[in-house]
Amino acid sequence: MSRIQPVFARLQGEGRKALIPFITAGDPDAGLTVPLMRSLVEAGADVIELGVPFSDPMADGPTIQRASERALARGMTLRKVLGLVAEFRKADAATPVVLMGYANPIEAMGLDSFAAAAALAGVDGVLVVDYPPEEAETFGAAMKAHGMDPIFLLAPTSTAARIAQVAGIASGYVYYVSLAGVTGSGALNVDAVAERLPAIREKTGLPVGVGFGIRDAATARRIAGFADAVVVGSRIIEEIEKSTAETACANVLALVAGIRRGMDEVKA
Repeated sequence: MSRIQPVFARLQGEGRKALIPFITAGDPDAGLTVPLMRSLVEAGADVIELGVPFSDPMADGPTIQRASERALARGMTLRKVLGLVAEFRKADAATPVVLMGYANPIEAMGLDSFAAAAALAGVDGVLVVDYPPEEAETFGAAMKAHGMDPIFLLAPTSTAARIAQVAGIASGYVYYVSLAGVTGSGALNVDAVAERLPAIREKTGLPVGVGFGIRDAATARRIAGFADAVVVGSRIIEEIEKSTAETACANVLALVAGIRRGMDEVKA
């Protein structure tokens, strides 16, 4: 079992919801990734989603695309991402880390090699945007064989059959994409998200996290009123973009801590 399930169980007992911030590994450079991860934990992150940079990130909006481009330009690779997770684990054995990325780097490395190396580094879950559940049985089995959770996306367009497919293979949590668009969109309809979650919970007992378009504490608080987790990515990347290397960790900590405080105003 990964570190993810105990975190959600603890939060449920405390009447709190999970905060899952996202950053891109290697952005703005590899030397800041682990300090940024530690700042996220200090700010109240329960799970960290660490983006694996890829040259054609189809689900990501311009902000995260820029982060991937910066990281790739500085030589970030999947193996180096795993090295950063291992470095993070030297001082933090508790916070779950989920890799979020695309199939190409994993396929190039080889699924079995990746699964073994990721588990050794201390990864807890893997979300591959372009592994659809219909074609992911081998991926899911490899993750679970190494004690990691295969995590899948659901969207406003997901059918009941697709939700059932995801429920049959996923573990850890399910990531509900709050809108039919890319990351960073400002078109979030919170009421529409709330109306959609019961159909997902009919098919799975896994926690449901909501992401895409969540940019501030007020929105995070509203999402936390009905979701099990809130995922924030593009807004954090924007904070990194406008910071210097010297101020990035402090600025990200302040931003995420504010979102955490907002969420904690909601009791499960």
